[in-house]
Amino acid sequence: MRNFLKQTFASLLGSLLGLFIFCGLGTTGLLLLLFTVASFKDGGPVVKDKSVLVFDLSTNITDGEPNSSELLQEALSGEDDKRISLHTVLEALEKARRDKRIVGIYLDASRTTEDRVTGFATLKEVRQALEKCRAAGKKIVAYGMDWGEREYYLSSVADTIVVNPLGAMEINGLSVQPLFFAGALQKYGVGVQIVRVGKFKGAVEPLILKKLSPENRQQTQQLLNDVWAEWRATVGASRKINPPQLQAIADNQALLLADQAKTNRLVDKVAYLDQVVADLKQLTNSDKKDKTFRQISLREYAEVPGKSLGVERDSQNKIAVVYAEGEIVDGQGEGGDVGGDRFAKIFRRLRQDKDVKAVVLRINSPGGSVTGSEVIQREVRLTGQEKPVVVSMGNVAASGGYWIATDSKRIFAEPNTITGSIGVFGQILNLQKLGNDNGITWDSVKTARYADTQTVARPKSPQELAIYQRSVNRVYDVFLNKVAQGRKLPKQKVAEIAQGRVWSGVAAKKIGLVDEIGGLDAAIKYAAVAANLGDNWELQEYPKEGSFGERWFGRVTEEAQTAFGVDKAQLKAPDPLMAEFQKLQQELAILHKMNDPQGIYARLPFNLRIE
Repeated sequence: MRNFLKQTFASLLGSLLGLFIFCGLGTTGLLLLLFTVASFKDGGPVVKDKSVLVFDLSTNITDGEPNSSELLQEALSGEDDKRISLHTVLEALEKARRDKRIVGIYLDASRTTEDRVTGFATLKEVRQALEKCRAAGKKIVAYGMDWGEREYYLSSVADTIVVNPLGAMEINGLSVQPLFFAGALQKYGVGVQIVRVGKFKGAVEPLILKKLSPENRQQTQQLLNDVWAEWRATVGASRKINPPQLQAIADNQALLLADQAKTNRLVDKVAYLDQVVADLKQLTNSDKKDKTFRQISLREYAEVPGKSLGVERDSQNKIAVVYAEGEIVDGQGEGGDVGGDRFAKIFRRLRQDKDVKAVVLRINSPGGSVTGSEVIQREVRLTGQEKPVVVSMGNVAASGGYWIATDSKRIFAEPNTITGSIGVFGQILNLQKLGNDNGITWDSVKTARYADTQTVARPKSPQELAIYQRSVNRVYDVFLNKVAQGRKLPKQKVAEIAQGRVWSGVAAKKIGLVDEIGGLDAAIKYAAVAANLGDNWELQEYPKEGSFGERWFGRVTEEAQTAFGVDKAQLKAPDPLMAEFQKLQQELAILHKMNDPQGIYARLPFNLRIE
């Protein structure tokens, strides 16, 4: 009877919530529903002849699709995160390359945001897809107001780059600005004891230092140098500017006004948006009376069936792409986490699925829980014994993110991927001084010498720290063995390149941690060859994306905002102070996710964010 009442109440609550949402959408939501259903009824959006594909560069490109809970939360809150998966972008651009109806691509850099930052390795893959479109005769035009290195890295592929007369371009190099908490912890009486292996293991430094150690500064500088060198080489090749000239601009000018950007050949034109629209109208043979040029957004174009364009595949042979994106945690994990048990279960199912002939593990993770990493790695190894498992490294695949890659058949990374960081650490906090300063004291009764080792009431004794250190040393030795066996390298060499040191993708290839430079598509093609599939295969993506209804609901919210003229990019102006608070919030969120049962972690430095 009790269960019946619970179910009845839950059903009633769900119905009321659904009614409330429907009423909230009102007439606009209903019209958008009818419009959306009508468009899908005919097999997708209508693409008119001589259309331009519009790519909004403020879109956050992630590895996998947003999960169901994230989609529903966005829809209910009215927040539009403007996310799209990398595979969706690459597939849409490949369709556009083949589609005779698409005559050009417009890169819209007019609404750039600081809170949505797509990594350079992801941008590298998108840029290569845009280069193919340009080689196929698609005219690419980029327009913006305030350019940074990320937007310009992608836009530099364009045939024509246009900056607004009042616009500016920031070309001042790359930097990392980590936060350090040692002073605050000391001020408030929080004690910190660290056990670690590897002189480069910088993840613990924010808790015990007030600035970068010489070793951490060295590795961070080398990483930035590699990423910056790739940026200068790639941009320079497109703009016919040699890398030393770009370095001179960064060192001597940093912020270029519109005319200066043109003088330095960074842009082709200085013009207003209406002038760019006029040129695009001419490209698409649009009528002069039309308000704008003939266009379709990349997000909408992604829904166009690819079968007629030779992109969509239909086969019983499946290549599974598993997106390990986020912090590695023990257990199931929440949305945005790589839960050890959850991902292990995915690999078990794929191993048992006879239709799945190969697996591509796409890693975009700084690592985290050693236990969670080991649970995933074991299933990756077992799966690799029955079918090829290939790793594609995204923006970052380091520490625990590298741990889960060790037993794969082949590892692909981009030149600007952040990888390595083969090292482990544990952090032990105590609140003795904080409590004592506020009148709180502890006492202890125990039956054995180390019975209260887990307490936060006091620092650990030298004997207790030795126990923790033995555990960390053992895990580090296991990590070295895994890398040595998986990469077929002498353990001594692994020990030399480990030490918690971070490497770029191009450097990792030189020392044997990576096999090939290439992106997700390259890894998928290799998996097809390794499984002897020829062209007879299709992709399946995991974890599974949200249902059609949830994806549609998120789109309706976005379109409703557009219908009412709401532009969130304009409403949210950059706020330097808020940006620092957001960094702090991210650091605290990382601490919250550190749930390893042994208290041992294989993770990148806390705040290795390239700006």
